[in-house]
Amino acid sequence: MLEYEVIPGCRSCGAAPLETVLSMGEMPLSDGLVRPGGDLSSEQMYPLTLVRCPQCSLVQILETVPPETLFGKDYPYYSSFSDVLVDHARRNVETILDRYPLTDESLVVELASNDGYLLQWFAKERIPVLGIDPAPGPARAAEERGIPTICDFFTPELADRLVSEGRQADVIVGNNVLAHVPDQNRFVAGIERLLAPGGTVVMEFPYVRDLIEHREFDTIYHEHHCYFSVTSVKNLFARQGLDLVRVEHLPIHGGSLRATFQREGRPAPEVDEYLRQEEAYGLNDADFYADFAEAVNETRVRLVELIDQVMKDGSTVAAYGAAAKGAIMLNYCKIGVERLAYVVDRNIHKQGWLMPGVHIPIVGPDRLATDPPDYLLILAWNFKDEIMRQQSAYSAGGGRFVVPVPEPVVL
Repeated sequence: MLEYEVIPGCRSCGAAPLETVLSMGEMPLSDGLVRPGGDLSSEQMYPLTLVRCPQCSLVQILETVPPETLFGKDYPYYSSFSDVLVDHARRNVETILDRYPLTDESLVVELASNDGYLLQWFAKERIPVLGIDPAPGPARAAEERGIPTICDFFTPELADRLVSEGRQADVIVGNNVLAHVPDQNRFVAGIERLLAPGGTVVMEFPYVRDLIEHREFDTIYHEHHCYFSVTSVKNLFARQGLDLVRVEHLPIHGGSLRATFQREGRPAPEVDEYLRQEEAYGLNDADFYADFAEAVNETRVRLVELIDQVMKDGSTVAAYGAAAKGAIMLNYCKIGVERLAYVVDRNIHKQGWLMPGVHIPIVGPDRLATDPPDYLLILAWNFKDEIMRQQSAYSAGGGRFVVPVPEPVVL
């Protein structure tokens, strides 16, 4: 039996009804890799519907799959396998250290700390850290590199427990976790409880404007419950007594925001400027999202036509990046083993498995040397520059790269 709930109202403000932006049909869990030789017919599929709240402007999905199902013992995402992501984390930490006076008596807590890829940079500066992550594999990897980690979901109750133990956070960091939370208000309430007096919260998340404008439909999956604008994230945190004081736009993950919050904080000028721009641009209005479904379908059709054409000409095609977005891309476009020979990924925890839904085998990068395709579809397009650098030998041998969004292009 499928276990999921359809939310009755907005995850942030509770308003109803919600406006449909894009219905993606039945999709597998994007990180639900499949064991070869198993019963493929038992793989579960869930409806996936993108909606928008007309009251607080939060874009979100309608369905909630239990977190225990999404982030179970076989959760395969390990941040340290991306050099770009590790370096991005290092620069993030350097920025925080430049702005806020942290010492060996401070405490930095990261929510969804994964394998310690970010907290390691604070630890190298002898600043006490604590990671919180529900996935056993990544949490264990963090502990092995010396990062204290609580393997659990972050809740107000966990925050209260830490505070009762004398552990309040001077800085709370959350990179690409806010979108993963089904109950937004409880999560932010926990952040407010854990935050020390005078403390700072630094959150990163994909920017919904980039998602819509660049047709990043593969960023929509069951792990991502919400897609934020400056307006919607400000409303959410203000409800729990935290003021948005700084906003920065970053290119990572196809376009992200880094938002900084404090109690009774004074907003920097760019906060009001972002809010003004979103209002003027219509980001808070239904019209901004009206043509998204049609644009996404156009991208889907063009990508399938491109692959079918090169195959008709006798060329072979494989893919790179067994990422969550890759699973959505392949399933939504109905690209399976009849079109792709395999999917390459550096993450050893994914190699030997099958992609969700389409069941394409996942292999290591060495396959590109022994059995190179003519075309390589970059599913993890948010790391395309890194991937193309790493696979320079493949391109030097005549291989071509295909980037699927916003429109399919051959490089």
